[in-house]
Amino acid sequence: MSLGVHFAIDAETADRLLAAADDDELAALVEEIEEEGIGVGHCDTDKAWDAIHRSLTDGYLGYANGIYPLNAVILGGVQLHEGDDYIVGLLTPDQVRDVADAMADVDREALKTGYDRIDVEDYGPNFGDEDFAYTWANFTDLVVFFRQAADAGSHVIFTVGQ
Repeated sequence: MSLGVHFAIDAETADRLLAAADDDELAALVEEIEEEGIGVGHCDTDKAWDAIHRSLTDGYLGYANGIYPLNAVILGGVQLHEGDDYIVGLLTPDQVRDVADAMADVDREALKTGYDRIDVEDYGPNFGDEDFAYTWANFTDLVVFFRQAADAGSHVIFTVGQ
């Protein structure tokens, strides 16, 4: 499984991503954000992004499952690229604020309840207490990240690459 990263970006960078002519240009811009990162906040969710999404939605990994705004934490917003090689989703500042506010209400017990809904056969062999602890640790970092991004009026992109 690939590693997930959220980046808080400014409006100019968001506009550049939206204006990308093709997947090659989009990938080059994402790489620029990842490598240069000047003035860009980020939060690595490593491999926990999958379990976080499943825990905040209906136990499955999909773009349309769950209820907004919690379903937008990982796979929400405008999908700039959907494919087997990578994912790039963009949230507006209003969406970032909605997500931050909703995430603030998710405590360990609520995330665990969602985690327990995960279909183990669909998810894989890592399901269990150790994986939930890893998921919770990454989720708490993401809560702080989204609050800071919302307070700054930033856009957020979520990327997963091969």
